Amino acid sequence: MSYSPAAAEVKQLRDATGAGMMDCKKALIESDGDFDRALEILREKGQASVAKRASRAANQGLVDAYVHFNNTVGVLIEVNCETDFVANTDDFKRLVKDLALHIASPSAPRFLSRDEVPASELDQERHIAEVQAKEAGKPENVIAKIVEGKLNAYVKDVALLEQPFVKDDSKTVQQLLDDASAKLGERLAVRRFSRFKLGEAGDDEATAEADAS
Repeated sequence: MSYSPAAAEVKQLRDATGAGMMDCKKALIESDGDFDRALEILREKGQASVAKRASRAANQGLVDAYVHFNNTVGVLIEVNCETDFVANTDDFKRLVKDLALHIASPSAPRFLSRDEVPASELDQERHIAEVQAKEAGKPENVIAKIVEGKLNAYVKDVALLEQPFVKDDSKTVQQLLDDASAKLGERLAVRRFSRFKLGEAGDDEATAEADAS
């Protein structure tokens, strides 16, 4: 006999994910009542839905500003979605606020995504990592792996989408976007942002689109 979830279980999963009641019920049945697995199932299906939205235009959205409590760091950000209906929802507004807060935090991203990190900067970091590995006496057959690891760590440090989300470091900013896209049912994109810190020269605006399609 197949598992039949109680209404309270379905509601709990719906509250946790924002997914539809029937989707939550099916996920619980598929997972045989395992709540964590049901969450994974909904996320997997959500990601599949996200991929199908890749070709849609995201021309609506919000521009928001955030100033840190001590008035020494400020952020301007543009986040796009497909419709003004979603742009006016509390969930979307909350997402934009959270993204601005993250950018204002000590994470201080300089670029939107891995693709936006200049090749010259990566080449310099690669050279430094190679020199350090050789000076440490590492064998040639492991130097490439060490360098690749250090480059990945560098990108995670400077690219917004690669960074652990400041309010929940179990997920990256990209995963935060993907989850919001699955919940709201639209393509979401961080179009650009600028971060300003008191006493520092103006940061270059990060403009290339980074999105949950």
